[in-house]
Amino acid sequence: MLLSRKRILQITNMSKESNLLPTDPISAVGVITSFTKAPEGYYVVAQTTDGSDADLWKDGLFKSKVTRYLCFSRKTGPEVVVDMKLIDIKDALPEFFTPVQGTLDTKETAFRKKRLCVKMSRRETADTAVCDIQVTLKSKFHLVNHTSVGDINNMGIWYRMGDLPRHHLSQETPNGPQADALLSNSSRRTIGRPYHEQQHSGIYTMTALDDVPFVISEKFHDKPTEMQQVNLMGITIKSLAEIEEEFHYNFGTERSIAQ
Repeated sequence: MLLSRKRILQITNMSKESNLLPTDPISAVGVITSFTKAPEGYYVVAQTTDGSDADLWKDGLFKSKVTRYLCFSRKTGPEVVVDMKLIDIKDALPEFFTPVQGTLDTKETAFRKKRLCVKMSRRETADTAVCDIQVTLKSKFHLVNHTSVGDINNMGIWYRMGDLPRHHLSQETPNGPQADALLSNSSRRTIGRPYHEQQHSGIYTMTALDDVPFVISEKFHDKPTEMQQVNLMGITIKSLAEIEEEFHYNFGTERSIAQ
C-alpha cells in the first residue's frame, strides 16, 4: 500500500517530536498492525535507530504481509510506565506486570512467540518512569542510557528511564494561616487510617473513617483504686485479692505425705 506524502510527513514529524521530548513520561504502550493506524496521540516506532523498518513481525526467510509496530503515548494520566519486559509466550506473567495482548487497531495477536509486558505505577508515587522507546536492527547494538527489554525476530527493544518532575512545597503551599491549616490537616491525616492501595489495579481508595481522630474518653483517664464487683447475667467479677482468698490452697496434705 502506497502512502501519501502528507501521511509520511505526519509520521516523520511525530517521530521527531518523540525524540524532542525524551524526559516526558510514557503513560501507555501498544502494538499496531500498521504505522498508519496509530490511535490519536500515539507515537509510532516506525524505524530502527539506523533508519530501517521497525516491523517486529518481519520474517527473515519469507516476505510476510503481517506487520507489527510498537507505539506509545505520553498523554497525562493517573499512571505511568515504570518497567517493561519481553518474555516467552509460555512463561508466567511477572508480578505487577500487564501483558500487551492484542493490537490496538485490529485486536489481533500482538506477537507470535513473545509477549511484551509493562509495569504501571501511580504518577504521584513514582520517582522515575519510561520516557523513550527505541528499536534496533540487531540486538548486539547497545544504546547509551537505555535498558534492553529483549530481542524479537533479531530486533532489540530498548527503553530509557527519566525522572518525574516534582513541585516544591514552597510553590504549592501558601504562607500564613492557610499554610498552618494545611500542615495541620496533613499531620492529622498521618495519625488517621492510611490510604489503601490495590496493588493490581493501582487505584487508591479511602474509607469513611479516614481523617477521623480517635481519642479515649475522659471518664477512663482516672484509674479506679479498687475493682468494684459487677454482676453480669449472674457472673460476678472479683478482684485478684478476692480470688486468692477464696481459692487459696497451701498443699499441706501433699507435703505431709512427702515427708
